[in-house]
Amino acid sequence: MLLNYKQIGTGEDVILIHGLFGSLENLNVIAKPLSEHYKVTNVDLRNHGGSFHSPQMNYEAMADDICSLMDSLGIKKAHIIGHSMGGKVAMQLALTHSDKINKLVVLDIAPVEYPARHTKIIHALKHVQEKQVNDRKQADLLMQPFIEELGVRQFLLKSLTKNENNEYHWRFNLAVLDEKYRTITANVNENNSCLCDTLFIKGNDSDYILPEHKDAIISRFKNTSVKIIHGAGHWLHAQKPQAVNKIIQDFLN
Repeated sequence: MLLNYKQIGTGEDVILIHGLFGSLENLNVIAKPLSEHYKVTNVDLRNHGGSFHSPQMNYEAMADDICSLMDSLGIKKAHIIGHSMGGKVAMQLALTHSDKINKLVVLDIAPVEYPARHTKIIHALKHVQEKQVNDRKQADLLMQPFIEELGVRQFLLKSLTKNENNEYHWRFNLAVLDEKYRTITANVNENNSCLCDTLFIKGNDSDYILPEHKDAIISRFKNTSVKIIHGAGHWLHAQKPQAVNKIIQDFLN
């Protein structure tokens, strides 16, 4: 099975990979400006968006999904850009299929294992799922006791849609994402290193990339540079889109 995707623009190939609980729509803010100079393929990862559901959810499988889509589309090599979980998929792809990578851009994630950060979010999503809501406003109210940040709730609600029975449901496969959560927070699963030009972009207010992660980054990605977006957190592309897009385009050029 192939991933759901959208393509825009012409030129060298760029592939965009979203994060946990997201979809390809989340990276439109990057896709549209890039499409003026590149052919951009924006994907839904397995168990997300319009892509297939599967009980298997690990970085090797998700990287293989990208490879299969590239082969199907006749893309021999591409620039790869990934945010958060999608950044780990991008790193896994670079470490195991380096021949398919031109340049690699990783948005606010490091090749390390992370502690559980989404427990309250998963509880909120389950709560909404159990209540069989009638609209997004009701779902938002149900999530508020678990998630204070309006922006996080709005991000999640983008994945709340109606099914064929006109009932609201989460587009992502919540049961599998919950079951495999520790696999998702785990490190990428490869000891190889990658020589491709690599750019890590960190939100200054985010704690996903820390000084103690430097050795893990450099040991795997030998040709690495780092840029910091001030006034932005983990959702740096949504908070500072112009700054992020300029850094990405300067790097790819």
